[in-house]
Amino acid sequence: MSDQQRQAVDHAITSRRSVRAFLPTEIPRATIESLLETAARSASGTNIQPWQVQVVTGAAKTALSDKILEAFNDPTVAATHRSEFPIYPNEWVSPFIDRRRKVGWDLYGLLGIGKGDFERTHRQHARNFEFFDAPVGLIFTIHRSLGYAAWIDYGMFLGNLMTAARGHGLHTCPQFAFSQFHQIIRAQLALGEEHKVICGMALGYENTAAVENSLRTERAPLTDWAHFH
Repeated sequence: MSDQQRQAVDHAITSRRSVRAFLPTEIPRATIESLLETAARSASGTNIQPWQVQVVTGAAKTALSDKILEAFNDPTVAATHRSEFPIYPNEWVSPFIDRRRKVGWDLYGLLGIGKGDFERTHRQHARNFEFFDAPVGLIFTIHRSLGYAAWIDYGMFLGNLMTAARGHGLHTCPQFAFSQFHQIIRAQLALGEEHKVICGMALGYENTAAVENSLRTERAPLTDWAHFH
């Protein structure tokens, strides 16, 4: 690999971030297919390739968003929807809770959402289910018979997909929020019960005028988490 190729790979990885406002610019189907085929070269234990991807655009994306938002905006209905797996720990500990709080404070600070402003907080969370206006929404499912090793494979697939998107000048935002409404997703997309919804993802071109996209998260220094023996 040449220095130029190495630098291109490094840039694709380090320039990836969660974008929360997209332009409506359409993405050709051929580009989406190319990204998925590239990501499918991810490492996969015994080559089981556990990923299943539902690509929604246009009217199909709007219909899915509308169905989920209908449930999300009704507190009584929303309370009946739960993810099929624990997304976050029952009890947060440091340093993880500190990092989580900081990114939340930083994002809401940019948006001018103050502590206790539940209405605007709710509206901002609802933006997830609109895929932040991205033209392409992705829903990722896994066969419910598969175990932890397959989920690790899946994580690598998602990472490679987001990196590949940067190579095309596109941005993404992975969203666990969708897992809460797995029943609606399965019904709307006519998926069998074997599909366990892991997460969603927005894909498109960044709206650089949106203030929330000025957020830059920090990473802990290498000395905090790399241990050489």
